[in-house]
Amino acid sequence: MFFYGSIKYSNISVGVVCFSLAGFFTAIFSPFVNRRKLVVSELLLSLLTLAGIALIFSFDSRYRAGIALGVISSMLGALYTITNERLAHVHESETVTVYSMIGGALGLTVLMPVYVYFFPVKSMIPSWSDFGYLVVLALFCTVLLYMLQTQALNRISAFTVNLSLNLEPVYTIILAILIYHENKELTSTFYLGLGLIILSVVLQMTKVFTESRRAVRDLVS
Repeated sequence: MFFYGSIKYSNISVGVVCFSLAGFFTAIFSPFVNRRKLVVSELLLSLLTLAGIALIFSFDSRYRAGIALGVISSMLGALYTITNERLAHVHESETVTVYSMIGGALGLTVLMPVYVYFFPVKSMIPSWSDFGYLVVLALFCTVLLYMLQTQALNRISAFTVNLSLNLEPVYTIILAILIYHENKELTSTFYLGLGLIILSVVLQMTKVFTESRRAVRDLVS
């Protein structure tokens, strides 16, 4: 809800970039939730992402409400992934996904009357084309995605999963530019901030691959 609210109050590019803060919140929350030591490298990479968000935050005051909603969205997303990391080692990914989707559906159903009260709409029945898009969004972009994410958490950490999602702004912004021509609304400061976010992802992926090779080398030796 906060993620789509962020897009509505800003635009697609700003909304997905704000979601990149999930890595930062994961580095902060995970040591407390999982009762482990704070990993300095994770915190430094997250601060790099935070610097990118700070640059983007300052580029246009019109989008600050959307950015605030996006930050809340990334915080909740980080907590969701951290929780799933613990559940993935105990339950099957299909089981975790079913309960997550049922909980989300019930929660949205309860909140729907409140939303309609403050934001009345002419009709709540989607058109056939909208219904088709909703089916694709529900099955492929939500259920399948979360199931694969839960399976991935058996092998990699919640921090790596969330930081890898920082690549989402790259292809999303490309699509937003091609479809909605959002490049007319974005400045050089925005792209500089985006560059810092991409750099943090590249550094983390390099760290993960290096550690994997070292583990394989130690196993062989």
